[in-house]
Amino acid sequence: MALRTEAEAWLGTKGTDQWSDPETGGKAISKWRASIDEGRAWVVVTDCGNILATVSRGPVDRDFWTDDDRPESALYLYKLIVARQAAGRQLGARLVDWTSRLAALEGRDWVRIDTWRTNGGLHAYYERLGFEHVRTESPQHRRSGWLAQRAITELALPDRPLLVGVPALK
Repeated sequence: MALRTEAEAWLGTKGTDQWSDPETGGKAISKWRASIDEGRAWVVVTDCGNILATVSRGPVDRDFWTDDDRPESALYLYKLIVARQAAGRQLGARLVDWTSRLAALEGRDWVRIDTWRTNGGLHAYYERLGFEHVRTESPQHRRSGWLAQRAITELALPDRPLLVGVPALK
């Protein structure tokens, strides 16, 4: 939760309203807590136990993805957050690559995301990592809805895999 709080403050300095809406914030935190409790969230820690990043996976979000999208063909990535102390070390890209490898092991074709509709900087980040914009959905009760996907074979840093049980920041 400390990573989320830090990210909220940092996003506020970047001119985006992402995660700033108190009406939807509580619901988002509840969903994230459920993913943690269900074992669908992972953290990257240093040898000293400092948490550097987190990423979660979740079920297909039916507010955005339809049967025509073949939802079973994808792993759905949520809540990728990197601590400010680890910024600039490509840890986010390595986590996305890790989820691509996990999706491949499961026989899936895609890693999919939905991000805040108004955060153009985040859209550009994911596009640099090889994601392609699929479409934007705008349900009244949601602030996210910029949908993108990346083929599991598309890796940003193929020579720098993030391995389980191995220090992340070599």
